[in-house]
Amino acid sequence: MSLERTRAAIDVIEQRVGELVARIEELERENRSLLARQESLVAERAGLVQRNEEARSRVEAMIERLKSLENAS
Repeated sequence: MSLERTRAAIDVIEQRVGELVARIEELERENRSLLARQESLVAERAGLVQRNEEARSRVEAMIERLKSLENAS
């Protein structure tokens, strides 16, 4: 292989490595963004579950009060 061909092959490899590094950096940014979004959604879900439980407790308490009023009549 001539020196010229070797240099051309090295240039192609360097270009490809550069492209791969850029792609890895892009994927890392995307991964960080997705992890942050997941964390946000998990926190939001926990809040919604808590609110749902609170609403369920209030409804159950109302039902019990209605039953006691009905039995008192």
